[in-house]
Amino acid sequence: MLTLNRKMDTVSNNMANVNTNGYKKDTVVFEEFSDVLAKRFSDTGNIPPGRPADIGNMTLYNDISEVHTDYTQGSFENTGMSTDVAINGDDGAFFCVAVPDNNNQFREYYTRDGSFKLSPTGMLVTKDGYPVMGNNGTIYLNGSDFTITENGEVIQNGETIDILRIRKFENPESLQKYGNNLITAAGESRDAAFEGTLQQGFLERSNVDSVKEMVEMITVLRAYESNQKMIQYQDSTLEKAVNEVGRL
Repeated sequence: MLTLNRKMDTVSNNMANVNTNGYKKDTVVFEEFSDVLAKRFSDTGNIPPGRPADIGNMTLYNDISEVHTDYTQGSFENTGMSTDVAINGDDGAFFCVAVPDNNNQFREYYTRDGSFKLSPTGMLVTKDGYPVMGNNGTIYLNGSDFTITENGEVIQNGETIDILRIRKFENPESLQKYGNNLITAAGESRDAAFEGTLQQGFLERSNVDSVKEMVEMITVLRAYESNQKMIQYQDSTLEKAVNEVGRL
């Protein structure tokens, strides 16, 4: 029941982010505890007295081994806004953003959410205000009249301002969610060459299938209720054994 409760938390989080741009759904991977060798005591067969007979292995419990993130590309929405950008054709590629820490130092994080905007100073930032990184650092623009090419060049008034910094990971399964729709790399994360394109005026939607997640939620709930009834049945049986059979 504890395991199912943790799985329900994951499914509920997916449902809550079904409309979050660039969100990647999580799936729960179960693992079994080590098998236990079951034995039969007081066997009257050809077993020497006092020695139990082996009857096979059984698993008493399971748990969640990991929460796996599915980085499959979501569907695209045409917004027509110059500040909206989507990564197309490469599931392991991400926009790079600079996020300040507690010491006012900036650290590089990653996101698939390309719903950018311009700050009052003309800096290209995420909707949370984090600077979007180019190959030369932060990107400053004079108004929203600019073009982003398929290879990430940011062009305004016929001049290339910068190129959006896109980082591709060969093993995206090593990445970790950080919060606020951000991703952080781990020590074992390996870089690879970007093989996709950028689409200006589009946003990548969440890859969560709301219908499948709803079915999964119902399945988890029914399994939880079945386990709950078994515990109640076992409790009532034990109560009967203690209060009624024990008196005999």
